[in-house]
Amino acid sequence: MKIYLTDLEFFGFHGLYEAEKKIGNRFKLDIVIDFTPPVKRVEHIDQTIDYVQVYRQVQLIMDQPTPLLETLVDKIASQILSEHLMSDKVFVKITKQQLYIPSFEGITSVSIEKSRE
Repeated sequence: MKIYLTDLEFFGFHGLYEAEKKIGNRFKLDIVIDFTPPVKRVEHIDQTIDYVQVYRQVQLIMDQPTPLLETLVDKIASQILSEHLMSDKVFVKITKQQLYIPSFEGITSVSIEKSRE
């Protein structure tokens, strides 16, 4: 099974440059969690991964200013694998909505896919 949390929106002060640290930015996250439920048919929340808990964990991480998106995606994926023992593999993608670089048009993203070791 897979759980998808897509187009999650956060505001934060992540980045290397002073403007990013002062003004902040909008970020979009996509998360995919592959997991193996303990039963064939999931009928109760304890037989699956609670995406509300996942969202709250991500929110706590996104509230902490971090210079690199690479660090953020790794923290989020590692935390999901650590806290949700049913998870087998996690994909996390963070998209920075605006870059404070003159003449830069577009957006930039960083992603990671981690599996349980």
